[in-house]
Amino acid sequence: MAFSEVRSYQVGDDVRDIDWNVTARYASAHVKVFEEERELTVMLLVDLSGSTLFGTKSEIKRNLITEIAATIAFSAIQNNDKVGAILFTDRVEKYIPPKSGKKHILYIIRELLEFEPQSTGTDLNNALTFLRQVLKKRCTSFLLSDFMQPTEEYSDAMTVVAKRHDVIGLRIYDQREEELPRMGLVKLLDAETGQERWIDTSSRKIRNHYLKQYEEATEAQRLLCKKLGVDHVEVHTGQDYVPQLINLFKKRS
Repeated sequence: MAFSEVRSYQVGDDVRDIDWNVTARYASAHVKVFEEERELTVMLLVDLSGSTLFGTKSEIKRNLITEIAATIAFSAIQNNDKVGAILFTDRVEKYIPPKSGKKHILYIIRELLEFEPQSTGTDLNNALTFLRQVLKKRCTSFLLSDFMQPTEEYSDAMTVVAKRHDVIGLRIYDQREEELPRMGLVKLLDAETGQERWIDTSSRKIRNHYLKQYEEATEAQRLLCKKLGVDHVEVHTGQDYVPQLINLFKKRS
């Protein structure tokens, strides 16, 4: 609700809306009038780290992130909302201030498709802090990431941002990340650090340890969102994400 004007008190007005300063000045009751702001600001926080280049279900995570971000952006302009974007890795790679209009949305989508990040790491803390610094007015922010970063590294920043803004977490993952396949001795590459490591995937102990770490990290991220009242959606590559988004918006309506 945004302040519109002050007018004379009328029978039926809520006494809590009385402007006592104006009332005292004119010696007659006046009330503040508020109007609902229909135009919202939507921010897309898009993870472009190296880990988003992984995928085994006909698409990589980054392509799915881009498609979902574009869908949200087009949905926003149907209501004439302003849309902006923060493209990030372990740094803010590009900031697109929120604006309305189809031309602006097409510009954001072009950047999502063509932008080449300078880094491969991940720092959700940095992206969330940047959002808090550049946007003072409350907005609806969609955080699209695979959330591979430990929650303790960004929980403080998300706590602060969630108090000011309406935050929605969209975790994009690949089902192959849930557990190691049994393929014998394989060399794995960390897409963010470039570190290589040989792993004996035939070892049940190693596979169970990997699965346990994955489940604990995923549950920690879910619990953080629940604790902060942040809506949370999980979509994997190859999945139809439209029903997920529809359910999200229905729940929030």
